[in-house]
Amino acid sequence: MKERADQYFGSMVFGYEKMKEYLSKDTYRQLKETIRVGKELNLDIANQVAHAMKEWALSEGATHYCHWFQPMTSITAEKHESFLVPSSEGIALMEFSGKELIKGEPDASSFPSGGLRATFEARGYTAWDPSSYAFIKENTLCIPTAFCSYSGEVLDKKTPLLRSMEVISREAIRILKLFGRSDVKRVVTTVGPEQEYFLVDKDLYLQRKDLIHTGRTLVGARPPKGQELEDHYFGNLKSRVSAFMQELDEELWKLGIFAKTEHNEVAPSQHELAPVFTTSNLAVDQNQLTMEIMKKIANKHGLVCLLHEKPFAGVNGSGKHNNWSISTDTGLNLLEPGDNPKDNAQFLLFLVAVIAAVDEYQDLLRVSVASAGNDHRLGANEAPPAIVSMFLGEELTEILDSLVDGTDYPNKERSSMLLGVNLLPPFPRDTTDRNRTSPFAFTGNKFEFRMLGSSFSVSGPNFVLNTIIAEQLSRFANQLEQAKDFESELSALVKETYSKHRRIVFNGNNYAPEWIDEAKRRGLLNLVSTPEALPTFIHAKNIALFEKFGVLSSSEMHSRYEIVLENYCKTLNIEALTLVDMMRKQVLPALSAFSGALARSFLDKKAAVSSLSLSYEAGLIAELSNLADGLDKEVALLEQQLLEARMVEDISSESYFYHDTVLAQMAQVRSLCDTAELLTDQQYWPIPTYESLLYSV
Repeated sequence: MKERADQYFGSMVFGYEKMKEYLSKDTYRQLKETIRVGKELNLDIANQVAHAMKEWALSEGATHYCHWFQPMTSITAEKHESFLVPSSEGIALMEFSGKELIKGEPDASSFPSGGLRATFEARGYTAWDPSSYAFIKENTLCIPTAFCSYSGEVLDKKTPLLRSMEVISREAIRILKLFGRSDVKRVVTTVGPEQEYFLVDKDLYLQRKDLIHTGRTLVGARPPKGQELEDHYFGNLKSRVSAFMQELDEELWKLGIFAKTEHNEVAPSQHELAPVFTTSNLAVDQNQLTMEIMKKIANKHGLVCLLHEKPFAGVNGSGKHNNWSISTDTGLNLLEPGDNPKDNAQFLLFLVAVIAAVDEYQDLLRVSVASAGNDHRLGANEAPPAIVSMFLGEELTEILDSLVDGTDYPNKERSSMLLGVNLLPPFPRDTTDRNRTSPFAFTGNKFEFRMLGSSFSVSGPNFVLNTIIAEQLSRFANQLEQAKDFESELSALVKETYSKHRRIVFNGNNYAPEWIDEAKRRGLLNLVSTPEALPTFIHAKNIALFEKFGVLSSSEMHSRYEIVLENYCKTLNIEALTLVDMMRKQVLPALSAFSGALARSFLDKKAAVSSLSLSYEAGLIAELSNLADGLDKEVALLEQQLLEARMVEDISSESYFYHDTVLAQMAQVRSLCDTAELLTDQQYWPIPTYESLLYSV
């Protein structure tokens, strides 16, 4: 009989159950307190924890350990060390110390640093994050860690998130104390990232250089049927997909990841996995693991998991909806309106803090989701546009408008509250429809940040969210702590904040062309591309924000700017080189071979029956030859542009050159290639078509 899921859930995680089993009561208590409130763990306790982790890992067949960290790349990193050490008697011992648990020393020279360090400055350190559980993966004990350079600069995606979580906790507690909630000792942000992805047949994938090298199809004519019938969304799972999802669930559950919801997405071969909410740092770790395991499980089933934001033109791309909320260690969701007027006042204060943060730091939110891949997706018919705005729903918007405008909230049962106006005390969770076009939507007791790309680490968007909201809470606390009349000051603050920032609230259709003009009139930013968005990250205002709270230093922000911009340029360079290679070695020879075969057929038929017009053959030979000539010319121009790109010294100018010139030329090459594909005999076309890729699984 197969083991039940609840019986093996978390079996590969050193969670609380394993801690209880392998640690003494006192050590368990101290470690749990460290996890709960972020206290420092002394070396004595660390040694005991390390011994317990080792014993548990050995009992599960582990032979190695590693510090598992998240450098400024798109993947995680790990350096494996064996538990084996030699003894003086020449026998092998299994050892793991607290010192080894707390700190590691991987080579840092080959990881992206954005100019923070030279190549010869190789030393880097990993530091254990005790708030994120250790786990076993492929016979290795993996210890989640932060990663920094020898001189202390942050080189990873995890550390800023951990810092931002401390900052927003501190500032939120200041606010809560003013509402008499002195029992709250810690506030945490929680995240539930919904992961979209495509599955394609592995044999077909291996015949596509573009998928192998770039993760997306650089050419491909649209098939006769796409997603227009909307028959794939929530449709019956095909057997290969179902088997993949079943094994994926099992592996994720072993790692303590609450994989909850899975279904077919809108596009053919597209699917989604949604987990249960957890604290932000755990959510980041678990999502990184989820993406890694998706790829491994897919490979076992003869499939490839594509996490690129836009692997196929003409159908939906893939995002990662970041469901964000903020809660206390007493179990209170601060974005839940509550059942009494006092709670409503507290909720509205936190709500306007989020509204103000999103409005004031639109640029940072846009930067946090900027990449070459996501540029293809944002603004298409399945993703929000590049203009950052907020959806609150009709009811919440009416409540806030009535506060600012001094009017009663219409057509609702009224009751007095702290803000000195008549409003509905309990705000029902689902009073409005969802707005799937909004970049940042309130969905009952959380916000859904929908701009993230499917391949993204959720760390960046969440440390930005935490920090910008902490800034607003800090301002509020500074003002309210000095108030002589708390209730009147609170009322004035909520009204003033919403009045100043309500331009960011838009409950309409974000796809409508009119919204672009309306957003411009409101003064909202429209940063349509990565090169346009990224420079805002290092504006003085944003540097001051992150330095104020110690989340990132100025040098660390400049390094991230350089890393992301350099990655953008490298990505487009690889794509362009791959496209050139495919055209030169596959497509142009195929067109020559097919038109040659047609020409021979034409001559043979003409020789047999001279009176035949053979207009089909003649016309097609001419059209294919003209397409081949045009394609050869456009590919040569693309090659020339790639040479020119290498001569651009300034990274910002280089990124614009790739976006404005190289990307546009790639589109021209693609247009000719896709036209040629539709005219070429299938047996001559050298690469799998969209039809075979999207409908073979």
